Amino acid sequence: MTMSSPASAPAATSTFGRDFLASIVVFLVALPLCMGISIASGLPPTTGIITGIVGGIIVAAISGQPLQVSGPAAGLTVLVYMLVQEHGAAMLGTIVLFAGLIQIVAGYMKLGQWFRAVSPAVIHGMLAGIGVLIFASQFHVMFDGKPLGSGVQNLIGIPAAFLDAIRGGDARQTAGLVGLLTIVTIVGWSSYAPKSLKLVPAPLVGVVVAVVAAKFLGLDAIKFVDVPSNIWEWSLQMYPTTDKLFRITEPAILIGAISIAFIASAETLLCATAVDQMHTGPRTKYDKELFAQGVGNSICGVLGVLPMTGVIIRSGANVAAGAQTKWSAILHGVWLLLLVAFFPAVLKLIPLSALAAVLVYTGYKLAYPKIVPTLRTYGWAEVAIYAITVITIVLTNLLDGVLVGLGLSLLKLVYAFSHLEITKEEGPDNRVDLHLKGSATLVRLPMLASALEALKPGANVHVHIGDLDYIDHACIDLLSNWDRQHGLSGGSLSIEWDALKNKYQQRSGNAYERAAAKESAAGAAAAANPA
Repeated sequence: MTMSSPASAPAATSTFGRDFLASIVVFLVALPLCMGISIASGLPPTTGIITGIVGGIIVAAISGQPLQVSGPAAGLTVLVYMLVQEHGAAMLGTIVLFAGLIQIVAGYMKLGQWFRAVSPAVIHGMLAGIGVLIFASQFHVMFDGKPLGSGVQNLIGIPAAFLDAIRGGDARQTAGLVGLLTIVTIVGWSSYAPKSLKLVPAPLVGVVVAVVAAKFLGLDAIKFVDVPSNIWEWSLQMYPTTDKLFRITEPAILIGAISIAFIASAETLLCATAVDQMHTGPRTKYDKELFAQGVGNSICGVLGVLPMTGVIIRSGANVAAGAQTKWSAILHGVWLLLLVAFFPAVLKLIPLSALAAVLVYTGYKLAYPKIVPTLRTYGWAEVAIYAITVITIVLTNLLDGVLVGLGLSLLKLVYAFSHLEITKEEGPDNRVDLHLKGSATLVRLPMLASALEALKPGANVHVHIGDLDYIDHACIDLLSNWDRQHGLSGGSLSIEWDALKNKYQQRSGNAYERAAAKESAAGAAAAANPA
């Protein structure tokens, strides 16, 4: 992707033209995704568009990352759909409102950096699991059907839905062909479009082709997007009333708000990290960005519409289109507002199967395990956490999957700082070689002490630390004290004290560099994920 270099304080006259053009591109990318994500969440298409308007006009104005674009995200689709099914669409506004308030408090308390500490394996596992669920549910919608229920049911039901559409020869088959045409167009445009036209987003081209085909072939039997004449009609019915607000004390409602706040924050800040790598301008102010997202979600909650996050596909398009300031994201919200305010009839021309097809393709891109080779460089444990997170999300739900992934990450951390292997080899001349492997920390100090105390008095002990990943001060102190005591028995201890000291200092001093390298890899991988 082309690197963009916005100036620190560019003159409006020198940047507005580029921001204006970039805003058009982002608007065209956002439009089909806003509607498609709304429908996949079980809500009218205008709810996603209103979220996009809030994310553009309001959140972009106070954002901590000026080139990041916020709006409804595929990453929250499954969770929102679950909440709507369990508590009704009328409670969504209350849940999103409190999720936003949680984000505001977290940003005010400067917790933004902590959200970046979520393991990339869990984040990408979450996205992949969401991708599988979106693909499975929207496959049925692409044939003008409805999702069957759970993720497993939707997956198992795919072959039957496909065969029923083929055998039926009715409107469902026609809808499926429109969806297939949309996907083929997206893939073809992404692969073979002239470089000069690459800025025109492939999903939009796919939807336009579907609209033209439906219009000229007279495909009136298939379903089309239903848009109310008044876009605020939904909000007037779904805003949080006093009775709804008091239901936040119910455990299920509160957990829903916390879940949205956590997942939206993690996805937003991961996206911001990826955007930082796409340009050379100002770096993200994470706490400010978290606060801005909280303001946006609070407003979306009051309006009773979809929650928002920072979204990578729109942000990436923004940078690639040459955006220089926050005005590009702001203007894209203005274009969304003008479209639904003055040209709502245009949206009614869009086949529902075309929007579902866009999400089927998006789900496939999210689910494809392209991150596995990167995770493998950090060990098979990271790959296992990724895979288990995906499987748990598909078999249960999004929240359980994320919690399982986080739990496994913590267990891996505990294991890494508590696992120590000690191998003893006895040689001639009363020589004993001790090989240490893993982490020698306070947790394993009794084990190391027992191994040392079991050695014969007067032995010539050689301690090898080449395979030692980390050693803390407590274990260094143990070796030093044991050396003195062992010397009184006529024995000796040979250990590379300078190397041991250097290893301890190097592990501490390079912690930031290793974390930065890990974050860089995760951010680069996230940049390839549509959402």
